[in-house]
Amino acid sequence: MSLDTSKDQGQPLRWYQGITRYQWIVLAVAALGWLFDTMDQHLFNLVRQTAVLDLVTHAVPAGVHVASTKLATDATWYGYVSTSIFMLGWAVGGFLFGIIGDRLGRTRTMMVTILVYAAFTGLSAVAQTWEQFALFRFLTALGVGGEFAAGAALVAETFPDRSRAMALGVLQTLSAAGNMMAAVVNMSMGYFGFGWREVFLVGTLPALLVVWIYKGIQEPEKWREARGKASATHKVSSELGAISQLMRDPALRRNTIIGVLLASVGVIGVWGIAFWSPDLLGETLKGVSKKEMVNYKSTAFFAQQFGALLGMFAFTLLTERTSRRFAFKLSFLLAFVSVQAAFQLTHTFAQAVVLFGIMGFCTLGPFAGYSIYLPELFPTRLRASGCGLCYNGGRVITAVALLYLGNLGSIRTAASLAAFIFVLGIIVASVAPETKGKPLPD
Repeated sequence: MSLDTSKDQGQPLRWYQGITRYQWIVLAVAALGWLFDTMDQHLFNLVRQTAVLDLVTHAVPAGVHVASTKLATDATWYGYVSTSIFMLGWAVGGFLFGIIGDRLGRTRTMMVTILVYAAFTGLSAVAQTWEQFALFRFLTALGVGGEFAAGAALVAETFPDRSRAMALGVLQTLSAAGNMMAAVVNMSMGYFGFGWREVFLVGTLPALLVVWIYKGIQEPEKWREARGKASATHKVSSELGAISQLMRDPALRRNTIIGVLLASVGVIGVWGIAFWSPDLLGETLKGVSKKEMVNYKSTAFFAQQFGALLGMFAFTLLTERTSRRFAFKLSFLLAFVSVQAAFQLTHTFAQAVVLFGIMGFCTLGPFAGYSIYLPELFPTRLRASGCGLCYNGGRVITAVALLYLGNLGSIRTAASLAAFIFVLGIIVASVAPETKGKPLPD
């Protein structure tokens, strides 16, 4: 029985009514996979500078004196390089596991990506040089990049059309809880006297989720049907996950270009600007102890991610009540303003908590749109590949941009200039195809 047209005593069902227990389990598992994924991402953000500085300092030969300012400058640069490498790994993982997700299946791909990002997050704890650290971050990012496409496709194909957007919005909204968990983990480990290595060890725990996925989640019926059709005609390799089809078909090519550009704006805006907020705070607050700085950064980052949680939920409601295009355009406008305010007006810890929270609301809100909108652009046989390509394509640009921004010296100047990327987002959203109210393409 289709749930799309179900009614309760003559009234349309709300999005959460009539959903089966199994569908809720799928959403819970996918949300937890993405939640732990984002937790692992932001453990890196919070301890990146400390970790790289520690590794650079210990690399100095015994008896050789290097000025602390020189070490700090080197650590900042290597931090930018490590983040760029992380972005490249994320992009590669998104492309690779997107294709695998269409060919192997959403559920099995999600299990593999979780194991990858959990294992290499843990291995980051044993890095002895910043080069080893960057390598482990690249390998972690392979799993991070692949998990989103598999999880979003799984939820999109499991929920009925009337519930799909809200379910995907909830999936992405809960990712902010993972970000907040990273802040809590970092603060807690600091409170008990543990360092950045122990913080990364906590990132291995998501691997336990794979047991639940293996025992309880099946491949969605839509994917099984697409796989069956491709197998019957012996065209699995040329039909499922065939990236070339995204460029050959005019409609799919347009959707892919739009998707890449929209996602690139959000990724550059967040990873190239907003997620450098802990570093801005470190530059702003001088003369505080190391332990105090950990608490300040974690608290301000928590506020930013709480704002993100509210922003993504607000975007989900807005796009359901208006349209996909309007929600993106308004969010990008607010993101531009919030970045300028946060990076130019933050001079105290109290200001950081408020302005970072607002910036999180505005800059992370569109990410709910990506989980809702991108699966609606592609047919089942190419859904994971298309989502992976679009969501991660901008990370290559971000990786290059980070190296350029790192040479600008001032975080405030770099952020103000980079924020103009949101203007491009408004333009792209104005010409994007509207998908609200339409079923998923077969």
